[in-house]
Parts: sequence; structure tokens; C-alpha cells
Amino acid sequence: MTALKFCANLNFMFLEASSFLGRYRAAKAAGFQGVEGPFPPAEINPESLKTVLEETGLRQILLNIALGDAQGGQFGCAALPGWESEFLANVERTVEYAKAVGCGKIHIMAGKLEGPATEAHDRTYLANLRLAAPILERNNIIGVIEPINKYAVPGYYLSCYDKAVQTITSVGSPNLKLMFDIYHAQHIRGNITNSIRELASHIGHVQLAQVPGRNEPDSDGELNFRHVLQVLDSEGQYADGWVGCEYRPLTSTVEGLRWLRDFGYWQ
Repeated sequence: MTALKFCANLNFMFLEASSFLGRYRAAKAAGFQGVEGPFPPAEINPESLKTVLEETGLRQILLNIALGDAQGGQFGCAALPGWESEFLANVERTVEYAKAVGCGKIHIMAGKLEGPATEAHDRTYLANLRLAAPILERNNIIGVIEPINKYAVPGYYLSCYDKAVQTITSVGSPNLKLMFDIYHAQHIRGNITNSIRELASHIGHVQLAQVPGRNEPDSDGELNFRHVLQVLDSEGQYADGWVGCEYRPLTSTVEGLRWLRDFGYWQ
């Protein structure tokens, strides 16, 4: 029926599991073929992650960048002046894990700011991404940057799609692309059908959640996901067709998966 494939985001889904690696096993048991999500906790080395992927047959589609001790907490440091060496170390560490487990995409997070963005933030962000680009190219990995809306993460540096596209164009690497999270896109610019069409050539990965609750696509909210996914499938000819399910289940993760069957994506 479709070229779209759906991967479980393990930062939001299967939190019922008793361990981080248990989320992988739960995702497989529920019917997923791929997963995405956070950089593994410190106690999980690349070999442990590779072992659970081989055990389950799951594909690691995307990893968030390693966080290190960066200012900005869980939201990275790519746009934070003074944290350039931390950023480079985080990129190299994430690439190491990604290569070990056959993951082809990493999410490069920009960081949270204390006040408005300045020229120094802009220069730092562009310089860091230009530094990361050849590392990504050498290792055949796509880096994606994601605008995040101000309601979900106040102060996040990158909250504009035009700015994201300008940055990608300025870096000029085929290995730097856009993360199009439909949840954030609706908050930031709306007009999702035309946004998919206009941004398709830049998109390297897609994520979804209903708006404003950030729950399952079939939950109450602003978006008709049957239509949105049809548009994405027919006109958003991006990357490899994977869509990350980055939403908060309303009840249990497994109970909330009925939308995949109701929408005709799973049997």
C-alpha cells in the first residue's frame, strides 16, 4: 500500500519496559521493524546495543547525538559558543555508535539559550555544522537538524524552518538534512500539506505526533493524519521513507498502536 515505514521512538514509547534495552525487545514484540531515539545511557556500550539489535532483528534508524556534559542539558550544544570541543566530541562519539550498529542517521541538536539568539550563536552553529559535515560524509551518515517549537522547548535555538533550510544550504553538504517533525511543524508554521511539498527536497527524516497533546495520530487534535500521511507518501519523496513515532501514548504503548492498523499500515 505504501512506501512509508514506521519506527518506534524509544524516548517516548515502551517506557513500560524495565530497562533501556528492554524497550527494544518490547518494540519488536509489538510489531516494529525499526527504532529511533536517545543516545544510549553510559552503561550501554556499542556492543550491547548491537547485540540487542541482532537478537531482535530491529534496525536502528536514527540516534540522537550524544549529550556529554553540555550546557543546555538534553538539547545539545551545537549553537552554544564555548562548547565547540564538546560538540565535536559528541559528534564523534555518536558516529562511533552509529557505525557499530549500522545506523544511518543522527539528530544533531542545537541547544537551549538563556536569551535571544545572537550573531555569535549563528556563527557557532554554522561553524560546528561545517565541521561535522565531512565527518558525516566520510562515514556515510546523514545528520539531521530539527526546528523545535517554543511551546515544547522554550529557548531552543532552532525554531524556524526557513532558518534551518538556510543553514543546510550554507553548509552545502549532501549529508546534512532536515528533520521534519509534523508535531513541531504544525506549531511553528502549520500548512502541513504545502510544507511537505515545499521542504521535501531537504527532508532526511520525519517524525509525528498529534497536536497539541503530542499523543497518537488518531487521538483528538488539530491534524487529520490519514490525509497528512497520504500526502507524505505521495509527495514527500524523502530519504528512506521511515517515519518516527515520537509521541506520548495516552495509555499503554501497545494499546495505542491501533492507529497503524486502522490507517492500513499494519496488518
